[in-house]
Amino acid sequence: MQYRRLGASGLKISEIGLGSWLTYGNSMEEKQSEAVVDKAYELGINFFDTANMYGRGAAERIMGKALSKYPRHSYVIATKVFHPMGDGPNDRGLSRKHIMEQCEASLRRMGVDYIDLYQCHGYDSNTPLEETLRALDDLITQGKIVYAGVSRWKAAQLADAVHTAEKYNLDRIISNQPQYNMFARGLEQEVLPLCERHGIGQVVFSPLAQGVLTGKYKPGMAPPEDSRAADPKSNMFMQSFIQEANLVKVEKMRPIAERNGLSMAQLALAWILRQDNVASCIIGASRPEQVEDNVKAAGVKLPAGDLEEIEAILNG
Repeated sequence: MQYRRLGASGLKISEIGLGSWLTYGNSMEEKQSEAVVDKAYELGINFFDTANMYGRGAAERIMGKALSKYPRHSYVIATKVFHPMGDGPNDRGLSRKHIMEQCEASLRRMGVDYIDLYQCHGYDSNTPLEETLRALDDLITQGKIVYAGVSRWKAAQLADAVHTAEKYNLDRIISNQPQYNMFARGLEQEVLPLCERHGIGQVVFSPLAQGVLTGKYKPGMAPPEDSRAADPKSNMFMQSFIQEANLVKVEKMRPIAERNGLSMAQLALAWILRQDNVASCIIGASRPEQVEDNVKAAGVKLPAGDLEEIEAILNG
């Protein structure tokens, strides 16, 4: 496993991280989830990402329990706050009240004394940005979180956060968690350049485009019955990716993977890790063998010629 600094901080996380969206507390049994965490830890993954809203707390509980057998200093656990966790008017968003209450709830569910990376799981236009950042700063001062980050913020919102933190001398966010893969590249235009300037690192989700980039789905063929695409609860998130044109592009990239001795998943992950500002690709593995395959992308450097060929295929 290879490790990278997260933004301008001193925190080092594994190039491949393990997430829990659509898996823990939902489609995966608890024992299966623990087996995946164990395999990830065994193979050197130290970055584990979850969120309070995944299964309304179930994912945090399962992730925390699975990691409890390991020394606390040996892993980095990240969770999030923003989405509704109740029916009340203050049970959502990034108000000081909601952040403070949900941080305590996350700590209890995961059974830990502190959260390494606490992320704003969206942007709250109804709460003053200073209020949100000051709440995060206070949690850092209290030792309940170590670092603060955000997820899915736009470039202008990230810039405002940097300037607000500077103005009021608050701890700065060190990370952004966007969707990023060969078929979702929106952050390359504005978000990446801004984050590089201000020392904000990326921990990206859906690096395999919900499995489409693994090559398991073939052009002109129905998806395998045991795949996520065949699961009505999961495939709603795949609709923008599992299109015939994309499946054709994946097939065209297969020879590139083969001549580099890589699986299609490894090729897709290595392509993302070409970006220095990306600290980790968060995989959503549901089986230990998927983790074993994915971690082999760490440290892979694709030849310039292959990167150019991939770009031509994606733009074709």
